Amino acid sequence: MIFARRLLALVLLLTTGCALIDRMSGVADTRALQETGVAAEAVILRIWDTGITVNDDPVIRMDVEVYPVEGEAWAATIPKSLISRLDVPQFQPGQTIHVRYDPKDRTRVGLDEYKYR
Repeated sequence: MIFARRLLALVLLLTTGCALIDRMSGVADTRALQETGVAAEAVILRIWDTGITVNDDPVIRMDVEVYPVEGEAWAATIPKSLISRLDVPQFQPGQTIHVRYDPKDRTRVGLDEYKYR
């Protein structure tokens, strides 16, 4: 009985820890946009380090210009994106990246994670 309680406590702790890391790294927002977001391309205007790393991979912030398939382009900020340290050269100002945005709130933009797996 004590073992089962300890195991349950450990599972709950690990689950909570993973959810916290997903929120801190922007992964939770990115996954949410995969469900309802609209695919578009964006040009990186500016990047900077958030000071957060997950497994030695940086979490960056980006200012981008979003170019939807239809309609006018707009500037947006992607507050947090977890980037593989091997992919850092792809995320520099002037580079075109794949994003998803919330059609109801175009300020919500995130990386199209399926394009970077």
